[in-house]
Amino acid sequence: MLVLLPPSEGKATSGRGAPLKLESLSLPGLTAAREAVLGELVELCAGDEDKAREVLGLSEGLRGELTKNVELPVAGARPAGEIYTGVLYDALDLASLDAAAKRRATRSLLVFSGLWGAVRVNDRIPSYRCSMGVKLPGLGALGAHWRAPMADVLPEVAGDGLVLDLRSSAYAAAWKPKGETAGRTASVRVLHAPTRKVVSHFNKATKGRIVRSLLTAGAAPKGPAELVEALRDLGHVVEVEPPRGNGKAWLLDVLVDEVH
Repeated sequence: MLVLLPPSEGKATSGRGAPLKLESLSLPGLTAAREAVLGELVELCAGDEDKAREVLGLSEGLRGELTKNVELPVAGARPAGEIYTGVLYDALDLASLDAAAKRRATRSLLVFSGLWGAVRVNDRIPSYRCSMGVKLPGLGALGAHWRAPMADVLPEVAGDGLVLDLRSSAYAAAWKPKGETAGRTASVRVLHAPTRKVVSHFNKATKGRIVRSLLTAGAAPKGPAELVEALRDLGHVVEVEPPRGNGKAWLLDVLVDEVH
């Protein structure tokens, strides 16, 4: 099972250890694309601060994020699972998983990123600020920048197993499973049960709990239908929309009663 996650806007501070080594990251086929984004991001943030804030969509109060980006090549790195914080990652709570569940997380979780493309939770990265919705002056829209390298790398990473897609639309733009892989992909929405409306904050928390429950239970569904059974066994209320034709993903609606 491969689980595709969004990153978080909020991030922990960089570590005090050795700085980033791009060649040490998983998915080495993305290295050249990572170098291009990193180089332009550092150059942008080292120049006109007002322009950099505009490009990155940062308020005046987040001006300090520019310094963080400038220092990326020398900043200490720590596991991505520790860098990403926020509602989803709080609910997932990787640090409290037992050893077996942590090994499953290392094998199955893939976090998408505007800067790195995608990383595993044990990849060591520094804290940064660069969302997938950014348009860098030289490279353009990052979603488009990542499509070609992702199309080359991700099908092999996905293999012949289930792909559980929990990404937001901005990060889903970087790679869309196609063909036979799409038929093994399940995208999840979180809906308020009484109204059937998509929820926001609770959406992230629920997705984190879904992943945690699968990791803790050692569930290994081989496809979307088996995933639905596993989630229901774990107490989640799930409605299913099977794919409408070849090359289409399954859509799973997880229903929640509380919205907070």
